[in-house]
Amino acid sequence: MTGRRRPSSPRPFPRALAAATAATACTAVLASLLSACGSLPGAPGGSGEKEPLTVMTWAPVDTKATNMPGMPAMAEAYARWVNSRGGLDGHPLKVVTCNEHNDSVAAAHCAQRAVDAKAVAVVGSYSQFGRSFISPLERNGIPYLGGYGVSDEEFASPLSYPVNGGQAALLAGNGRQLASVCERVSLVRPDTIQGDQMPALLSAGLADGSRAAAKDVRAPEDGTDYTDAARRALDGVGATGTGAAGAAKGAGGCVTATLGERTDTFFDSFRRLQPDGSKVRIASVLGSVGQALVDRTGGRAGPLEGAYLTGWYPVASDPRWNPMRKVINDHAFGDNRIDPADPGVQTTWIAYTVLRAVVERLGKEGVEDITAHTVQQALDRGAQAVDTGGLTPKLRWRSEDMLAVQDFPRTVNALVTYQAVRDGQLVAAKEGFVNVAGTLEKPRADG
Repeated sequence: MTGRRRPSSPRPFPRALAAATAATACTAVLASLLSACGSLPGAPGGSGEKEPLTVMTWAPVDTKATNMPGMPAMAEAYARWVNSRGGLDGHPLKVVTCNEHNDSVAAAHCAQRAVDAKAVAVVGSYSQFGRSFISPLERNGIPYLGGYGVSDEEFASPLSYPVNGGQAALLAGNGRQLASVCERVSLVRPDTIQGDQMPALLSAGLADGSRAAAKDVRAPEDGTDYTDAARRALDGVGATGTGAAGAAKGAGGCVTATLGERTDTFFDSFRRLQPDGSKVRIASVLGSVGQALVDRTGGRAGPLEGAYLTGWYPVASDPRWNPMRKVINDHAFGDNRIDPADPGVQTTWIAYTVLRAVVERLGKEGVEDITAHTVQQALDRGAQAVDTGGLTPKLRWRSEDMLAVQDFPRTVNALVTYQAVRDGQLVAAKEGFVNVAGTLEKPRADG
């Protein structure tokens, strides 16, 4: 069940059966438990338990490109935790998960499953196929709350409620971060529709630091060798030639790569091709590079040591993540799909934090029939901004909260963080958040 109103009284018995069973149905034994032959106290529909709420979380799993298994796993752990505490304002939470497969047809199928399950929201999900999933949700009035931020529709649909600035904020922020240390930049990005937007966004950030536009290096999203892309990236920053000559020419150059799970494959090719002693610096965004990748590639002795990274949220070691870590420790039961440092897991936690606040707010307003429509209304009304414990600014999605961002009008949070790999650990390269709203709101070239 989801949030549909139950009948005020139980369905009457068929007449033929009623005459035969009336005497036994209302015996003295049951009189203390039943009220006028109605529901047991505490059973769904009675006075002791509220209607369960169904939500959907989807993400790609076991694909050849980007995978986000931690997002549905985090959603399931959250449900176990919140249900152990009485649910969302007394409503048991049911999480339905779906493998989006990095496929447009599968994304549409997941959206239809949410419709069929009568979900009150899709929460903390990942898909780059916004055109496929948003139409079924819009037709059925189901809010999309806290998607990962990789599709245009997440920042355009009136039923979408993003909790971060998406790819746009990351790329613009990465450009601003690199502008202070790089004279020339090459961007290695996937040869996809989403990838086509990246050069202009990164270059907008570079322009804020009076740097030239980045060299655009397209690469296959699911490649197994990126030698050609690495060569073009090095050429783009002037690091041509071999030996000392090539290394010297790379001084002041930076290569940033945003290839999702294939980013480590790119940097492996890049490391083999880069001249010894090269001065070219490397960079990326959280989601393409994280602590797990740094550890896997050798930590402080690996190729990512010294890399510049841009993220949406505080570093994973920040104490503001402690509540999430406790839930994972207590309710994920050692599920190795959940990495607390993964921005997909972090986004899912924040999205469910918002959902909980919305449901509790509706409860205070006396609304017990929680539906997709009432959740949407509450999000649009924004009677009270949602506090995420300092992981984001306080969030709400009224029209006056929307930023004037070209192509991304639903953006309400344009804060990013600057991070770096030092001694094999991801640490804050700059304290606090950096607001890239000004960068995003400026007119951009097509890139």
